[in-house]
Amino acid sequence: MGLKVVSSAIISFSLLLLLASTAKAQSNGVFDVTKYGGKEDITEALNNAWKDACASTNPSKVLIPSGTYSLRQVTLAGPCKAAIELQVNGILKAPVNPDQFSGSHWVNFRYIDQLTLSGSGTFDGQGNVAWSKSTCSKNKNCEGLPMNIRFDFITNGLVRDITTRDSKNFHVNVLGCKNLTFQHFTVTAPAESINTDGIHIGRSTGIYIIDSKIGTGDDCISVGDGTEELHVTGVTCGPGHGISVGSLGRYPNEKPVSGIFVKNCTISNTANGVRIKSWPDLYGGVASNMHFEDIVMNNVQNPILLDQVYCPWNQCSLKAPSKVKISDVSFKNIRGTSATPVVVKLACSSGIPCEKVELANINLLYSGSEGPAKSQCSNVKPKISGIMSASGC
Repeated sequence: MGLKVVSSAIISFSLLLLLASTAKAQSNGVFDVTKYGGKEDITEALNNAWKDACASTNPSKVLIPSGTYSLRQVTLAGPCKAAIELQVNGILKAPVNPDQFSGSHWVNFRYIDQLTLSGSGTFDGQGNVAWSKSTCSKNKNCEGLPMNIRFDFITNGLVRDITTRDSKNFHVNVLGCKNLTFQHFTVTAPAESINTDGIHIGRSTGIYIIDSKIGTGDDCISVGDGTEELHVTGVTCGPGHGISVGSLGRYPNEKPVSGIFVKNCTISNTANGVRIKSWPDLYGGVASNMHFEDIVMNNVQNPILLDQVYCPWNQCSLKAPSKVKISDVSFKNIRGTSATPVVVKLACSSGIPCEKVELANINLLYSGSEGPAKSQCSNVKPKISGIMSASGC
């Protein structure tokens, strides 16, 4: 009997120590990683703080204070019992060597409802070595490199004031998400960084990218299959490859793309402006209800491009046309300067011509020796209204 009493006392004391430790680690619902032993490398501290915060029945916050920290590959998963926020005020540095990663991410948020990622901090992917070793610019089967941040199956989420820098691959990948907003979000990488799309969205609904600045080596924003209700407003893009829907039609069973709205954006010194692209010959698909409006172009190559013969690295057949159906597309109030004489190019599929394409108030100037500015259209008869600075279509 005495042994049972002693054992019970030991268990109770251990429980009290655990509760005291947890209470010390968190204050007013804030779980500070430095209270979990996080100093230079915060991987384990972040994992432990996240587990405690995720288990809280009240809204909670995991805090990474100001400072510079190493962070190895990590997955922060739900479901959590209440709304949860990760506030990053410091600089997080990824391992330099890509071999230290397994899979396609550095930081992965998964299966969380009511997630907020906030703070003045930076996710630094330290991608320079990876770009120099990557064969992605020459080889269609390039080796996989980790993305800075993946959002998988997030609902009702907000990402604000965060910076992602020098990712080894895409900066952000959004998959299977619903109602996720990026606000005052910054993406930064040099123009020569390979395959570093700023934000890639696929199979998601209700994604908002607002008042953000994206400069990288590939598409500022790229839209994959299954994307519906994407709203891009007040974004500055450059350097990079512009804002792109696609590429589409490369894989079987792609989901439709619908409800793409890009407004009040500025695109500068990029390889493309606003672009829709699909592969020839391969697989079918549908893309409709896509609208680009009130956009300023500064020294942009291919400011308006609808390209259904997209075939990088000559890795596809041009013998058959694209099987992707594109319809209900508008380009309105687009102005500025082009780095090339063809300021509008609509190259639609000869097998399934584009339908309901509108050009309204297009005032794009080209001042080079190959001028004046012109437009080119094939397999489409666009409705043209208002100013049209480039004849040809």
